[in-house]
Amino acid sequence: MAVLTLRASGPASAQEVWSCYVFPARWAAWSPQIRTVRVVGERIVPGMRGEVVARFGAIAHFVVESVDEPRMRWVWRVRVGPVRLRLHHAVAPLPTGSVTFLRIEGPVLALAAYAGLAQWALRRLVGGQVQP
Repeated sequence: MAVLTLRASGPASAQEVWSCYVFPARWAAWSPQIRTVRVVGERIVPGMRGEVVARFGAIAHFVVESVDEPRMRWVWRVRVGPVRLRLHHAVAPLPTGSVTFLRIEGPVLALAAYAGLAQWALRRLVGGQVQP
């Protein structure tokens, strides 16, 4: 297993960014690789299970492990076929916007393949252009 940490900062407030994370229905608005999310419930909570359908057809099954609202952090496990990833998300305010961090644990080839898409999505997330 390998670990990859990504970071992006931008003009969107920490609260705006956090609201994009906690409502799975909003994920496709800032994450261009996502076509849709299938989940029961509106807001992420520990134990929530669902599926992310990618634009290229793959389906990722997930379960949310933890959500820390006051600290704006959450962790989920994702499985695409035999590949398993654990993703840690965090948001922090900056004087002129916010910064978001993503720590991914998984097979090195999967991390290498996903890094560019993930970084692009994070930049969009904090860029202040995601519609509610």
